[in-house]
Amino acid sequence: MPRSKPRSERSGGKRKYRNSDESTTTPQLPSSQKSLPESFKSPYSQENLSNVVEAPSTKRTKLNHSPNPHPPSIIAASKMYDFSRPNHIDLTNGNGPAPMTTVQKKTVGMARSFDTAVDPGPKRLVVKNLRKTPRSDPEKYFNVVWSKLDAALSAILVNEKVPYSNEELYRGAENLCRQGRAAPLFKTLCEKCRQGILNQFGKPLVSRASNLDDVGVLSVMIEAWDAWNLRLKTIRSIFYFLDRSYLLHSPSLPSIEEMGTNEFRKQVFSHHGLKSRILSGACRLVAADRQGSHTEQDSNLLRKAIAMFHSLGVYTSDFEPELLGRSSSYFASWSDEKAESLDLAHYISESQSLIDRELQRCDSFGLDSTTRKSLETYLEDLLIDQNDRQKLLLSITGISSLLQANATETLKQLYNLLQRRGLCEKLRAPLEAYISDQGSQIVFDEAREQEMVVRLLDFKKKLDTIWEHSFSFHEGLGHSLREAFEAFINKSKRSNMTWGTDNPKPGEMIAKHVDMILKGGLRAIPTNAVAGKTENNEDADASSEDEDVEINKQLDQVLELFRFVHGKAVFEAFYKRDLARRLLLNRSASADAEKSMLTRLKSECGAGFTHNLEQMFRDMELAREEVASYKTMLEERGSRPGVDLNVSVLSASAWPSYPDVPLIIPREVQQQATVFEQHYKAQHSGRKLTWKHSLAHCQLKANLPKGNKELVVSSYQAVVLLLFKDKSPNDEILYEHIQAATGLDDVELKRTLQSLACAKYRVLSKTPRGKDVNDNDTFSINANFSDPKYRIKINQIQAKETKEENKETYERVAADRAYETQAAIVRIMKSRKMITHVDLVTEVINATKNRGVLDGADIKKNIEKLIEKEYMEREETEDGRNAYSYLA
Repeated sequence: MPRSKPRSERSGGKRKYRNSDESTTTPQLPSSQKSLPESFKSPYSQENLSNVVEAPSTKRTKLNHSPNPHPPSIIAASKMYDFSRPNHIDLTNGNGPAPMTTVQKKTVGMARSFDTAVDPGPKRLVVKNLRKTPRSDPEKYFNVVWSKLDAALSAILVNEKVPYSNEELYRGAENLCRQGRAAPLFKTLCEKCRQGILNQFGKPLVSRASNLDDVGVLSVMIEAWDAWNLRLKTIRSIFYFLDRSYLLHSPSLPSIEEMGTNEFRKQVFSHHGLKSRILSGACRLVAADRQGSHTEQDSNLLRKAIAMFHSLGVYTSDFEPELLGRSSSYFASWSDEKAESLDLAHYISESQSLIDRELQRCDSFGLDSTTRKSLETYLEDLLIDQNDRQKLLLSITGISSLLQANATETLKQLYNLLQRRGLCEKLRAPLEAYISDQGSQIVFDEAREQEMVVRLLDFKKKLDTIWEHSFSFHEGLGHSLREAFEAFINKSKRSNMTWGTDNPKPGEMIAKHVDMILKGGLRAIPTNAVAGKTENNEDADASSEDEDVEINKQLDQVLELFRFVHGKAVFEAFYKRDLARRLLLNRSASADAEKSMLTRLKSECGAGFTHNLEQMFRDMELAREEVASYKTMLEERGSRPGVDLNVSVLSASAWPSYPDVPLIIPREVQQQATVFEQHYKAQHSGRKLTWKHSLAHCQLKANLPKGNKELVVSSYQAVVLLLFKDKSPNDEILYEHIQAATGLDDVELKRTLQSLACAKYRVLSKTPRGKDVNDNDTFSINANFSDPKYRIKINQIQAKETKEENKETYERVAADRAYETQAAIVRIMKSRKMITHVDLVTEVINATKNRGVLDGADIKKNIEKLIEKEYMEREETEDGRNAYSYLA
């Protein structure tokens, strides 16, 4: 039946109770209300257990909700707050409460979760009259367990079957440790292992070593070490609890593995009859590996030996000193032998190979990093750092031979060797000596002066490759390369090449090389200087764009040489003369290339250097306008001259100076020249025209016996050929008659006749035959002349520079140089008023170094000239030094 609950009402937060007898002074608590002790009293107390019944179909207990025959009584106030309970529960006294049944225990367990009584604190459980199990003797137990462990260790040490299971042995060792017998157990174990190592490994190895060599002793030692490691692993598994509990927390005691290693080292390795031979065997294996006589088995044996030395802890103390001592002796003898028997190239190669092999051996066999570093230091000391070795490695002769042979790999090995000791800077002196020697040979080689620039470019390219590949762009060596190149290219030598002047030759040759490129284009560039160009000219049909790119590339390379040249005056003089020929003869391969080169020169040398060159281009533009104006005037007059005349009016100040060569020109040409001159003067008053016939060229139409041709000739050649205008092949003209009709001097006339009668295109025949023209020779039309081309250029002689012109250019440059030097001296004297000779020479050199370094003797000559001109006079200082004073 469901339990009836009293109803309660809540009003204003207070609980009100309904009672049938409200007049009673002492109110009776309803059945649902309990006193405070009753509230803390469990419904499953002893007196209520009678109400607990067991359900028939379940294990859960249920309360009997039948009406309680004993209604609760009123508790006195003194006992209401008494929570005391017995402190001791007597489990053995029969006077206590009877033990609970299974159902009661379960019921109490369920009730505890609902018990809200205050916990009085921990309880003490006392078992009275408890019978204790008698304990065995610890010493006796230790002996019993150790006897089993001893038998197992004995079997393990002799590599026999263990009579007990590992679990039983492990539990026995664990029990001894838990009983506090770990210290005597470990001590006994150490003694057992010591005796076992000595009997099973030490003594047998000593007896076997007498019949073996050192390598054999090392081999059996490694076998014994491997065998002991396997047995030590089994021992450690049995005594693992001892190792991880007692030994782990005892810093002064080694672990079982350390103990086994230490005992093996003491009993076997450190034996006086084995130690030295074991180390010697390992060193012999290293020596065999160095000599290349080792096998794969030897390599494996050495690798195991080094690992064993590391494990035993004898690598640093015993093996490394022995190995380093023997290696030092080997390196010393090897170095002495190779230095005496090999040249520099082979010594460098062998030394680098030795270092690489030694370092590779350290990595391959597991040698320690300290050993690697020590071996590397020994090698560097013996092979590089010794004085005699440095002399060998840095010998100028040896390095020059390597550079000459372009041995980039050997030079790279040399650089790597010297880099180990920071000696790369010492390569600067041999490098500079080689560059200066080879460069001077190229510059002063008169027989191959036409190849100078090409050889210099090849030489520069070779040095740049060595600097990049062999010397790894070393900054100091790069400076040496540029300084040495600059030094030899500006060397001056009074020779026939420079007509006795001290002007450097490379300036002229660089200008001529640029002229060759700009005049001939890609076809004029030497084959070995063009990337991708073959001997069969497979790229001759390349596009103009590719040709322009290649021309610009070649100009950039030449410009690198031009930067090294101090005196730009020689280059300027020859470049201006060559540019004039290209412009006047219309021989430029590309107008864009001409302007590109001019822009490069302006960027390198400034606007003042290219002012006259730019004026030359402007003159050619103005000349075309003048010719167009002249032809317009002829058309307006209705005049049709028989000669198509084109005139280039040039500024005398901007163009090179040319000598006035007397020439008797044909009447028709002279008439047209006079008409043009009158027209020009009418357009420009106050100007004077001077005709330079040496620069003129003509196009003649020739009716030859074997065909008509159009001949492009110079003005001198045209005047000579016009003498044969109405002559037959049988008509001859004497040399003296030709000279009288043309007005040319002997030099120019012979040169002109030689180009017409003795060169590739022989329009005239000379009698007698020969390469030279004499005064008594006669000339006639060559009736056998033929050529597949209709238009033939015979004026190449005009485009070539004569020796006289070359000499004149050098002399003019030398004279300009003298004037420049004198002007610098006057400027310095004017500002200083008085100066010593040494200071004056120094300041003059500094003032003119951008145009080339002057010789002291030349400066002295110019000082003498100025003294003669009374610009300055000699003085003497108070301390007796020579000085000069300026005369206003």
